[in-house]
Amino acid sequence: MIQTINTTQRRLLAEWEQHAAVLLAWPHADTDWAYMLDEVAECYASIIEAITESNRVILIAPETEIPQNRLRHIDPRKLIIIKAPTNDTWTRDYGPITVEVDGKPRVCDFQFNGWGLKFAACYDNRVTAHLCDTGIISAPRENKLDFVLEGGSIETDGNGTLLTTSKCLLAPNRNNTLSRHEIEQRLIQDFGLNHILWLDSGALAGDDTDSHIDTLARLAPNDTIIYTGCQDVNDEHYSELQSMAGEIQKFLTPSGQKYNLIELPLPDPILDEDGQRLPATYANYLINNSSIIMPVYNQPQKDLLASQMLKIAFPEHKILTVNCLPLIKQHGSLHCATMQLYHDTISL
Repeated sequence: MIQTINTTQRRLLAEWEQHAAVLLAWPHADTDWAYMLDEVAECYASIIEAITESNRVILIAPETEIPQNRLRHIDPRKLIIIKAPTNDTWTRDYGPITVEVDGKPRVCDFQFNGWGLKFAACYDNRVTAHLCDTGIISAPRENKLDFVLEGGSIETDGNGTLLTTSKCLLAPNRNNTLSRHEIEQRLIQDFGLNHILWLDSGALAGDDTDSHIDTLARLAPNDTIIYTGCQDVNDEHYSELQSMAGEIQKFLTPSGQKYNLIELPLPDPILDEDGQRLPATYANYLINNSSIIMPVYNQPQKDLLASQMLKIAFPEHKILTVNCLPLIKQHGSLHCATMQLYHDTISL
C-alpha cells in the first residue's frame, strides 16, 4: 500500500458514476473469433441487449455489415455503429479512460501494446483517436501514448484511490524502463491519486493479461472491495488467491479504516479443447447505470451465489447475467469487452 498526496485537480471516475454509453467492438472474421463467429456473436448480442436496458451502446465494427438479425431485439435509438478496423474486441484495454480536470471530462489515450506485445494491436491502439476524430467523443483527448496502460489493469473509487496489481503494471513487457516509484508518480500525475493499493498476489490460469485487476478484485461504494476467493484446497488457484485475500484484508482506507470485504466464488474449472484451464471469474462484471451485468458460466449454484454477493454491494442495482462461456474461450469475459463512456464525453 502506498499513500501519496494529491496536489492536482484531476480525478479518475468510478465505474458506478453515470455513463452516457458503453463502448464495444463487434467480433469479425479478421479477429481470433473467426472460428466461432456465430457463437460469440450471440454472446455479444446478449451483452448489448442487457446494456441497452438502461444505457446506449457505441459499437465499433469493420466495413463488413453486422448481420441485422443479430441485433433485431436492440432499440435502434440506443445503438450507434462506428466503422473502424480492429484487431480484437477487448475495448476495456484500448478504449478511452475518462478523467475530470477542474470538473470537466477529458479522455486519456494510453498506449495499448497487446498485453505486453503478445498480440497485434495496431488497429486497436488507434480506436480512441478515431472516436475523437469522428466527433463521437467530444471531450478533449489527452495523448498519453508514451505510457502503456490497459483499462482492465486499474480500479478506482472515484475519490483518489487506485487498486492495481504489480504483476501487470510492473511487467517488463510494458513500461520496462520505469521503476515502481516512477510508475506510481505517473499514475498520480495522470489520475490525481492520493492512495494506491498494490496487490502482489493473485493470478488465474490461462490469463494473458499478467493479472489484470478486473479479474481479481474490484472497488465498490462505501469503502468496499469485492474479490475472487478460493476455498478449495485442491484447486490450483488456492494458494495464490488465499495470499491475495490476506493482502486485501490488510488494506486500509485513506482514513486508516479496514475495507468492507465481499468474496466472490471461483467458478469450477472450465477447460479449452486442449485441456488447459480458462480464466473464468465473476469479478469481470460491468457496472451499468442501473444494473450490474455479470458473466455466468452455466454453473447454477455458483452463478447464483455470485449474483447474490454483488447485490450486497449494489443493493439499488438490478443484477443481469449473460452466459460468457463463448468469451472465456478467448481468455476474456464481460468487463474486458466493454468500456464505459461518461456524460459530457460524447456527442449523440
